[in-house]
Amino acid sequence: MSALPAVVRQDGLPTSVTIYEVGARDGLQNEQTSIDTGVKADLVTRLLDAGLSPVEATSFVHPKWVPQLADAKELMTELVDRLGERARELPVLVPNEKGLDRALELGLRHIAIFGSATETFANKNLNQSYDGQFAMFEPTMARAKDAGMTVRGYLSMCFGDPWEGQVEIAKVVEAGRRLLDLGADELSLGDTIGVGTAGHVKQLVGAFTAAGVPTEKLALHFHDTYGQALANTYAGLESGVTTYDASAGGLGGCPYAKSATGNLATEDLLWMLDGLGIEHGVDLGKVAGTSSWLADHLGRPSPSAVVRALRP
Repeated sequence: MSALPAVVRQDGLPTSVTIYEVGARDGLQNEQTSIDTGVKADLVTRLLDAGLSPVEATSFVHPKWVPQLADAKELMTELVDRLGERARELPVLVPNEKGLDRALELGLRHIAIFGSATETFANKNLNQSYDGQFAMFEPTMARAKDAGMTVRGYLSMCFGDPWEGQVEIAKVVEAGRRLLDLGADELSLGDTIGVGTAGHVKQLVGAFTAAGVPTEKLALHFHDTYGQALANTYAGLESGVTTYDASAGGLGGCPYAKSATGNLATEDLLWMLDGLGIEHGVDLGKVAGTSSWLADHLGRPSPSAVVRALRP
């Protein structure tokens, strides 16, 4: 088997994309196996070495809620020791002002906040009402912007919610616009439980552009619950979106939505992009090698089809 796909370019697709690597945060947060801080630092370092940027490193969330990321301060301190100022460019997720305080103390420059397009998930994930989450985000985002930080807004449950069912597109656009109006520099639209399909992706992106949100402000975040992540990514490319969240090895899930399985695997995305001749600046072999290395630490095979195919 060839280690690289044949390149067949398609008209109307972007010439280059950005891969926003979430494996070290979203990929590990739902793992049952405890991962040593040094291994996490190795993971982030290896992903950067493979050409991935940005690499979201961790989350400053209370350890009661996400125990796998309880070592966030220790991890970022170790990364600063290893990488110097480059480590301060790594984005981290912060749930509120306390999380922001911890990021500011370390001199970090990029944060992300995590909102919901639905009432039920806002309550379960953030202990807030749908409207209350925006009131919670407002001071955090304002302080971050005043400090010169960039802020990414994650919006979950954009395609379906396990408690509320299909989510109205108008509701998703409303929620997304509210995050952008609060100062989000980029909005990541999440198919948290992986129920989206290609037509739904095009319809949602089209609704945002009709509402005055340029595709340059959007990112797409797919889970592969029903095997649709790559098809949905292709639909996003056809719609002009050029930033895609992915997780090395396809790790990930959401502690508060049990039907959320693994993220789109970075390697599977890279294979498709390589075949389409779309530039991304990432070394597929290095990422696959890192995922194989991490799978050994986790004690189970990688969910990524490409990692399994390339592994000796």
